[in-house]
Amino acid sequence: MRLGVLDVGSNTVHLLVVDAHPGAPPVPAHSHKTELRLAELLDAAGRIRAGGADRLVAFVREALQHAEDKGVEELLAFATSALRDAPNGDDVLTRVTAQTGVDLQVLSGEDEARLTFLAVRRWYGWSAGRLLVLDIGGGSLEVASGAEEEPAAAYSVPFGAGRLTRDLLPGDPPDPAAVKELRRYVRAAFARDLGRVVRLGAVDHAVGTSKTFRSLARITGAAPSTDGPFVRRVLRHGALLEWLPRLTRMSAAQRVELPGVSAGRARQLLAGAVVADAAMDLLGVPELEICPWALREGIILRRLDALARQA
Repeated sequence: MRLGVLDVGSNTVHLLVVDAHPGAPPVPAHSHKTELRLAELLDAAGRIRAGGADRLVAFVREALQHAEDKGVEELLAFATSALRDAPNGDDVLTRVTAQTGVDLQVLSGEDEARLTFLAVRRWYGWSAGRLLVLDIGGGSLEVASGAEEEPAAAYSVPFGAGRLTRDLLPGDPPDPAAVKELRRYVRAAFARDLGRVVRLGAVDHAVGTSKTFRSLARITGAAPSTDGPFVRRVLRHGALLEWLPRLTRMSAAQRVELPGVSAGRARQLLAGAVVADAAMDLLGVPELEICPWALREGIILRRLDALARQA
């Protein structure tokens, strides 16, 4: 069947259309997205501004037309931290439903971590052993670990690259003192939750997913996306440490000239690098393999599992 997944994230709103059936990997057929950056369209109280809601409604309508044009039989629509955390998130969701007919399901941070873990497990298989999965989004960082298909530990912390840039890294380039304070803050807060995964024991395979990790891997030497999804790509902690001082000195305009860095993500790449460094260092991970599947694929796989049970 042809499924559509509408992902309303903190940075990007993305419609992915796939051809899928139980027992086989989903095959991408169409992609339509915009860098809406909801996490930046907030007022002083953290509420999504009217203009941000207007843009979201407009894109959802546009995505619906694309889905219809591509023959989508079922649309799975969900939202993550930008709408989950905004005080007026429910109001925005109600407006989206009233004006487009799309019922966006808001995922908890733990659900995000579990569904991303499912996608990574299916990509690498059981031979990967105990997995550690890290996903830096615009609003949050998801962490999951385990030896089975359901992770033994899964949680979310508010360390998204967009959120941290907005709140703690003003300036372009930012003041080095602000970067130092961000590093201290992230490490102190991240360390409080380390026990959730550390107590599970050593991992066999550490994985990073989604755009921030892909961009960091690319600037440190990983193959470009044009080489296809089956090329092994890694982010090595040593290479990341070499790049951190350079990223600190760069403006957003300079970062966008780096391979694999989009204009919409350039400003927040430094915050993402600080989070990646903290996670890899505190968890003792010398390298992360970059998985091409993440949350959207996890949503699709969970739906296919449900269809298989119904058959």
